[in-house]
Amino acid sequence: MTPRTPEFLENRTFDEIQPGQSAQLTRTLRLQDIQLFAVASGDLNPTHLDSAYARDTGLPDVTAHSMWGGSLVSSLLGNSFPGPGTIYRSQSLHFLAPLHVGDTLTVTLTCADKNPADLSVRFLCEAVNGEGRRIFTGETVVTAPSFKVRQPLPTLPDVMLNDTERRYAGLIALTHGLPRVRIDVAWPCSEDALAGPLQARDDGLVTPVLVGPRDEIERVAAGMGANLAGIEIIEAAYPHAAAKLAAELARDGKVDALMKGSLHTDEFMAAIVSRDAGLRTGRRISHVFVADVPTYPRPLLITDAAINIEPGLEEKADITRNAIDLAHRMGIEVPKVAILSAVETVTPKIRSTFEAAALCKMADRGQITGAILDGPLAFDNAISIFAAQAKGIDSEVAGRADILLVPDLEAGNMLAKQLHYLAGALLAGVVLGAKVPIVLTSRADTAQSRSVSCAIAQLLASKPDKAGATEQ
Repeated sequence: MTPRTPEFLENRTFDEIQPGQSAQLTRTLRLQDIQLFAVASGDLNPTHLDSAYARDTGLPDVTAHSMWGGSLVSSLLGNSFPGPGTIYRSQSLHFLAPLHVGDTLTVTLTCADKNPADLSVRFLCEAVNGEGRRIFTGETVVTAPSFKVRQPLPTLPDVMLNDTERRYAGLIALTHGLPRVRIDVAWPCSEDALAGPLQARDDGLVTPVLVGPRDEIERVAAGMGANLAGIEIIEAAYPHAAAKLAAELARDGKVDALMKGSLHTDEFMAAIVSRDAGLRTGRRISHVFVADVPTYPRPLLITDAAINIEPGLEEKADITRNAIDLAHRMGIEVPKVAILSAVETVTPKIRSTFEAAALCKMADRGQITGAILDGPLAFDNAISIFAAQAKGIDSEVAGRADILLVPDLEAGNMLAKQLHYLAGALLAGVVLGAKVPIVLTSRADTAQSRSVSCAIAQLLASKPDKAGATEQ
């Protein structure tokens, strides 16, 4: 039976404590405990944070900071023995063995002696793991409280760990074992535009081909301290010329993917969607944001937030098919598609609600395959099973969505950027429906976001889709 958490903090006064009395506290170490302690203390020793480094030093994996165990002594002293009103005076601990994730640590404090002259109490400290092995021993001296205190437990704020590096590595790992793809970058004439493909190169994802003015690209690289050794640069004097040349390289099969540099999105996409470019297929071109949100248990695909401004039913069907194809590439066998609107009921006053209902019926009739569709769904019902249950929504998709199909570009763009700036989401952006994947990033995107976008393009280019291969 799990012990009940006390609802109150209650101390033991100096007069109540007698030599020989003891108290215990037991905790199981989680990876989050190590990360939180590192953040709070500023102790970034790689032994605690880097598994590979820890193994190189002979450890099986990362270990806890020694003082994480020591902090449990403080917790026991401050909460119960003696408890509220206790004042630390000194502490001496001798650490005997490391503590690993999953280890259970039991800390015992035993009163050794007390001094009425200054209300001081000396405690012996011992901590053992679940196998009975001593982790540390020592002693601590405190000033014990002189009067009784009993008060409700304080409410603490929730803590969310936004482990960007780990989430970044998880998305990059989707391409593990795949060969590099050649990606041409149109007009990489700013540090932001150049940093992404270079990061993706260093991550083993792509071989960049830079299209633009050589002198300017080399000047930008020099300012960044970046190494362009071995990278092909194809001369183009103006942004529109770089976009046109990049599209031609993709059409002729000389590169596997395209990436926007520092030119304007309209100028870049105009060269690609032009019928003369030869990159269009039978599918509508659409954009997908792949969002890794710290508060959501799986990647979210948000579409369309960059290309189709106010898509109708036929356009939304293709936008959905494109996103489903990407989900399959990412290893999601049967993605759940939530078709978003402001409400969960079909009403003629809101066009997106009856288009959602029509898309679901298209899926029932086999016109959209490879996924489970439901809608209309409000955003909260799409991503929170509790919100869906509160509204009586019985759905395989509600609260479990992999793909969010938004009503229009404005809604999608605002949703993606809110997740990024308010929830710490890591965003990657890719355009689908053309003969090659197209990395479409914002000037505000980090090198990490651009590199993950290249990883998504690598995933798509390495496993090309045969759907929609008919020329429009």
